[in-house]
Amino acid sequence: MDLHYHFLKWSAVTQLAFGLQDAAMNRFEQILRTYPDDTYALSSRAHILAAQSDWRAALSDYDRLTATGQASASVWFNKGFVLEQMGRLEQALECFQKACDLDPQLDRAWYGQGLVLIQLRRSDEAIVALRHNTELQPMSPHGWYQLARVHMDRSEAEQAEKIMRHLQGFEPKVAAQLERETGIKLS
Repeated sequence: MDLHYHFLKWSAVTQLAFGLQDAAMNRFEQILRTYPDDTYALSSRAHILAAQSDWRAALSDYDRLTATGQASASVWFNKGFVLEQMGRLEQALECFQKACDLDPQLDRAWYGQGLVLIQLRRSDEAIVALRHNTELQPMSPHGWYQLARVHMDRSEAEQAEKIMRHLQGFEPKVAAQLERETGIKLS
């Protein structure tokens, strides 16, 4: 890569740091005109497009990135997120699973997988994915919350109550929210 490339990349990163997404997008476009397969520019552009809810354009970039066969787990996760937003749940699930295969420690991929499985009404598999998420992020309430909701949907109030009591120890507001939603009283 030449000096011009490094200047464009550096200026795009700086612009992003100052919240100048449109200016950064212009820099990424400049990079891609010269280096059409530059993974950094493609990934960065896709991320900005997704942040702007331009799902189709973001997916196009993620498709290009995953077609190389060398995409990282994060790229697969991001592609899955975009597909989920587009309502393409089966494809999103495949991407989240690929991300988990590439990096079993990527907690957000397990969480994404769990959310999609819930939407697909595959609760047994959702529980497995959400348990992985909570093992990797035990102090994050998101996976615990969804896990409790799945147990309630399955009429497993005891399991939901255990999770709610666990949440009470570090996220009492989330536990209280679940109390209101489920009708289970912890006090």
